Amino acid sequence: MKALIASVAVGMLFASGLAVAGPKAGHPNLIAASKHLKMAADKVSAAQVANEFDMEGHAAKAKDLMAQAQTELDAAAAAANANKK
Repeated sequence: MKALIASVAVGMLFASGLAVAGPKAGHPNLIAASKHLKMAADKVSAAQVANEFDMEGHAAKAKDLMAQAQTELDAAAAAANANKK
């Protein structure tokens, strides 16, 4: 049950990040990377369901790392925006 709740939370995080480009506006490569991360997280969620969440926590950890990557993409865009002259 905890894995399901974590999966939903990560999915909501990805969805909210994609709904508004935020700091990634004007950075099409970062936006594309963000979309690919969301697609990857969706596939991992599908794998979890297909395997009845019996993946010893590895799939959940992978999704956590993808959420961290999303945060880093936002930080990269913010840094690029701050360094524009």
